[in-house]
Amino acid sequence: MSHTAKAPALRMGIPIPNSKLGMWLFLGTEIMFFTAFIGSYIVLRLGSNGWPTRYEDTHINVLLGGINTFVLIVSSYCVVVAHEAMAQKSFARARGYLWVTTILAFLFLGIKGIEYKGKIDHDILPGRIPETSSQAMVKVADQLEELVRERFHAYTHADVIKAERPADIIGIAPLVQALPSAERPSSLTDAEFKAFQASSVVDYALFQQWLDLKQHIVADVSLNSPALTADYLGKREELAEGARLPALKLEEVRERLASLKTSGPLKVRAGDASPEQSGSPEQAAATGDAGQDAVTALNSQMAGLISARVFDPHPMVYGNIFASCYFIMTGFHAIHVIVGMILFGMVLKQGSSLNERWTDWVENSGLYWHFVDLVWIFLFPLLYII
Repeated sequence: MSHTAKAPALRMGIPIPNSKLGMWLFLGTEIMFFTAFIGSYIVLRLGSNGWPTRYEDTHINVLLGGINTFVLIVSSYCVVVAHEAMAQKSFARARGYLWVTTILAFLFLGIKGIEYKGKIDHDILPGRIPETSSQAMVKVADQLEELVRERFHAYTHADVIKAERPADIIGIAPLVQALPSAERPSSLTDAEFKAFQASSVVDYALFQQWLDLKQHIVADVSLNSPALTADYLGKREELAEGARLPALKLEEVRERLASLKTSGPLKVRAGDASPEQSGSPEQAAATGDAGQDAVTALNSQMAGLISARVFDPHPMVYGNIFASCYFIMTGFHAIHVIVGMILFGMVLKQGSSLNERWTDWVENSGLYWHFVDLVWIFLFPLLYII
């Protein structure tokens, strides 16, 4: 009886592990994903004359971007060494290099967080960047209004002022103005009430500055002319047919804001950008029991608060498109960095139990990490250098 050898089973497909094939297919979809972002950015960048490129506009930090590039390149090298160590069954060495890779990934995200904070601090965010002079002036008024609302909220929150509609700053303003001569509520001590009296003088002056600027923006009238008042209507009637009052200019708003940041709201007249002499009879009368020294100190503090909270009006053409591209491209890349850290974390979680069964995992995770590195190699010159 003859025995014939059984033919070996045919293995179809590419001679690589299924996990590695799956990773390559996944990376193929990721390539198309980021190609769409990069291609869209290139089209928008080349097709938009006046695209923001100055650091003063974009706050793009080339040095931090370059450091992050170096960090990712070193991390990719560490992954290669870790995979080589896994193949040599040197698992402790592999863990060490994977720890270095993970630490470098944390460093990358930390640097990216610093960059993001710089843009958030300067309000360089999609949909919040003024692209015209009028938008820049409106943004200044909006930021002043936000500050006024925050200051007025302190009075209603502490029950210093009783208001049916606490959000109505126009309705609350007369109550804030009258606070220096008002009676102390029983819920407050003398010291607490005097502090509110002193701050009310400065806060009402801030309200006047905001309202005056808002009215001039709505009327589109120079800050040197009255706006939305009887004087404004009277001056408008005196104009010849077809003539108009001088229009509001961005430079006027810049000068007014600079005066507020330097001198505080009490020392800038609402109808004039020039500083007013401190210690006027009107100010002294409005101060009442609050104390002129306390009011002067609070006015200086308010000048610093305005400097920190209200940005100089600066239109940035195509600024919102730039910010959208920057955050969506770098944001999705950061998400991929976090995913890579999770993949490495699964290996590091094994600790001393790490064995050869994780070799393919480390190799596939390394492929993914090299892709993340490669994407950044494209993003860095596009966003930071070109």
